[in-house]
Amino acid sequence: MPLNLGLLNSTTTNPPTPTSDHRTLGTALDLFSTSRFSPGSPLFHPDGAHVFQKLQSFLRAQYVTFGFREVITPTIYKQSLWELSGHWENYKDDMFEVTGRGAAGGIADGKKIEIGEDEKYGLKPMNCPGHCLLFKSQKRSFRDLPIRYADFSALHRNEISGALSGLTRVRRFHQDDGHIFCRPSQIGEEITKTLQFVGLVYGTFGLGPYKLVLSTRPKDQFMGTVEEWDRAEAQLTEALNKSGREWVVNEGDGAFYGPKIDIILKDSDRKEHQTATIQLDFQLPQRFGLTYQAPAPDLESKGLTTTDPELLAHSGDVIPVIIHRAILGSLERFMALLIEHYRGRWPFWLSPRQGIILVVGEDKRVTDYAEKVVNVVNRLRANDDKPRPRPLSAAHFTIDIDSSGRSIAKKLAEAKSKRYNLIFVVGPKEAAAETLMLDLTGQPHTKRVMDMLKTLPLSDPKLDNHRAVVMKARDLQGIMRLLCDKFW
Repeated sequence: MPLNLGLLNSTTTNPPTPTSDHRTLGTALDLFSTSRFSPGSPLFHPDGAHVFQKLQSFLRAQYVTFGFREVITPTIYKQSLWELSGHWENYKDDMFEVTGRGAAGGIADGKKIEIGEDEKYGLKPMNCPGHCLLFKSQKRSFRDLPIRYADFSALHRNEISGALSGLTRVRRFHQDDGHIFCRPSQIGEEITKTLQFVGLVYGTFGLGPYKLVLSTRPKDQFMGTVEEWDRAEAQLTEALNKSGREWVVNEGDGAFYGPKIDIILKDSDRKEHQTATIQLDFQLPQRFGLTYQAPAPDLESKGLTTTDPELLAHSGDVIPVIIHRAILGSLERFMALLIEHYRGRWPFWLSPRQGIILVVGEDKRVTDYAEKVVNVVNRLRANDDKPRPRPLSAAHFTIDIDSSGRSIAKKLAEAKSKRYNLIFVVGPKEAAAETLMLDLTGQPHTKRVMDMLKTLPLSDPKLDNHRAVVMKARDLQGIMRLLCDKFW
């Protein structure tokens, strides 16, 4: 059942504990930086780019389950497209304008543009108009729907400079944008699947609890009929009830083009953030003239079905419904939440510093052994004069080697301060026996990992102490794969 909206403001009467600032952690962990030469556009360092790309890869892996196909769309479009979509009228102040050369002519700002005359363009602040162009590029049948597009293209929004902050308020960002073009009768099922997608993702990251907010029809300005809104809101309500999650109603706060569900996430410091969103859109398909062919079009447009052969004998155009959905929202903003949530102690599968081998002493044979271990784990051939292409399925683990002449105590302290998940120590004894001594202190879920190791058919392991696990080097790759597969 829906709850009182005031419950969402619980953190205002119970101030959260002091948070870890993602900007400070981002610098300390060498994840990202900013520059006065491009305000609001973060520069991701190699470790930050690693996390960013892992987030994208994780979502791409789930797209197979939820039926999304990834697309790539332009960064800039003519002003005339933004006028068609309504963004130029309603969003122009938040867009970046650029000028193209040698325009093909047309109408902009109510003025005729001659062929060869420069025309204004806009950097896209969102992907939906481009996805409408994709849908319209072919004739569609009711049998084709739902069509689900996903897009990681960079977006640009001209935020005022005083509001910019780290990764949470930026001008250039990437959204895990998705648009579902569906029949009116498919809305409820698609919303249910999207809520399942949200639950799967947030559960994997250990984020939550989160709440769901249903925003309903505005009192005055809205697109479509009251009947369409009532039907859509009923489908959203049914999907929310099926989700088993706590949810609230925010009366009259829907977008003018349709009702929406916002996901409110409570982080580890009990502060609430809006992240994911699911929005129904009746307006954009009409503005772009999107249609699909279906029998009994009048009933189809109302989400109704019939078995009457006379009605089914007539086919016609029907306007699809668009469901805008973002699971993580802005990847940059989501990364900021994860940085503060994990405080640098990343799950192994997401970590940019999965392991490091600390070499005892300065014996070259031990250093060579450490390098051999890294090559074996990543299935690389040492000193290969004729490298072959690696298969796309090949795993790559980020394992560094510290063979400096410092004491092992100093190396160990530095490795822990850099938040390495797995810290290996090798000396002449380990090199001779082809073993590794493993310290699991930096790995989340240490007890679960130790319990897992005890169930594996390892070669003569020593598992008495999580700070001094002894194993054969040949067993390491399998263990790392399991840690990734379990999202630990």
